Amino acid sequence: MTDHSLEHTRIPCPVGTFDAIAAGPEDGRQVLLLHGFPQASMQWTHQVAALGAAGYRAVAPDQRGYSPQVRPERVEDYRMSELVADVLAMADSLGWRRFDLVGHDWGSAVAWTVAAEHPERVRTLTAVSVPHPTGFAQARKEDPDQELRSRYITVFQRAGEAERRLLADNATALRRVFEWKVPPSHVDEYVARMSEPGALTAALNWYRAMKYGERVGPVAVPTLYVWSTEDSAVGSTAALGNEKWVTGSYRFEMLEDVSHWIPEEAADALTGLILEHLAAHSG
Repeated sequence: MTDHSLEHTRIPCPVGTFDAIAAGPEDGRQVLLLHGFPQASMQWTHQVAALGAAGYRAVAPDQRGYSPQVRPERVEDYRMSELVADVLAMADSLGWRRFDLVGHDWGSAVAWTVAAEHPERVRTLTAVSVPHPTGFAQARKEDPDQELRSRYITVFQRAGEAERRLLADNATALRRVFEWKVPPSHVDEYVARMSEPGALTAALNWYRAMKYGERVGPVAVPTLYVWSTEDSAVGSTAALGNEKWVTGSYRFEMLEDVSHWIPEEAADALTGLILEHLAAHSG
């Protein structure tokens, strides 16, 4: 899919205005897609365009800290409760009573929490890469492999130091995060966005606000979880143990030889899975 099928739009909310990309008819079935770190709505370009072409109304916002007009300075303003409230506020602003929710990386963590706490609003959940937050937290504590994979979080939580390390030498370390699996044009855009004053700190505050974390309950809505075998951040223990956190319909799909950056590296495969999941739960 090409960018010309996309709309650039804005979602006014009480906390500020979120930037977003969108596609599809206004009266189409509504799908909200949440990006991860250190990306933006752009990561969903392929999926939003494909969903729109299939008759869905797909919207992918730049979330809190990534939209310049919603960039509070305090770490506590990036607690999960605030991120969840943003999703509901955006849905309300769009006039969406009930919607399908898709998330990757941090967007996945937010999507899991919204689905667990507000099942009356979420028709289906598609979680990409990051499993259920409570199960993932357990894996980080109990599985040595996952603990090792998650050590970068401690680095990201060091205020000032993390920003300097990631942006030094033309953002070499930030570029390396993408493991050469994301289109260079997208990486350049992400780096440009994260280089704006205050932007990287806002994005890292998602990690720094983890100290305010609360246990997330099981998810009852129909759920698709997509994990890739070459994910450097999420190991097999967390991924394979995810099913016990879903009480409703659950589908697990494993993509071989794909990195953490599924939406862009395996765009066609992921888009096909999302469309199948939505079609299977149309009620």
